[in-house]
Amino acid sequence: MTGGIIIEDLYREHWPLVCGFLLRRTRDPHLAEDLAQETFVKATRALLGWRGENPAAWLLTIARNVLIDHVRRGRRELPLPEPDELGAPPLHVAALDVRDALDRLPEQHRRLLTLVYFEGFSLVEVAAMTGRKHASIKTAVWRARAAFADVYGVPHDR
Repeated sequence: MTGGIIIEDLYREHWPLVCGFLLRRTRDPHLAEDLAQETFVKATRALLGWRGENPAAWLLTIARNVLIDHVRRGRRELPLPEPDELGAPPLHVAALDVRDALDRLPEQHRRLLTLVYFEGFSLVEVAAMTGRKHASIKTAVWRARAAFADVYGVPHDR
């Protein structure tokens, strides 16, 4: 296969995932499409350096970086997750306490919570990035949240 065919295949297969990720973060369909186009342009330029890892994860990482660059250029802020989404009480969250609790979690739990709550990836996107099923990721995130609540000291439902 030539590079052109590969990028066309990646584009065709992963455009909805990349554009959907950017749309949820920007809430602007035109901006999301522009940033998705920029993502695939950067992917085309970086294709020679691609080591064959998961294409969805690779493209979503590029999309996240494109979005970060866009925000920096425009000096706009992205919405942060609500503290209660992590099982922490609102207005009483000390960033260092949260980071400390995350650091005490197993790597898999820490990575899932970071992808979903800090980097803004949906469960479907995390499933695509990891090659796992959506239901499996949903359960894994639930377990990671429960582990976080245990470490952080917040009561939760089991």
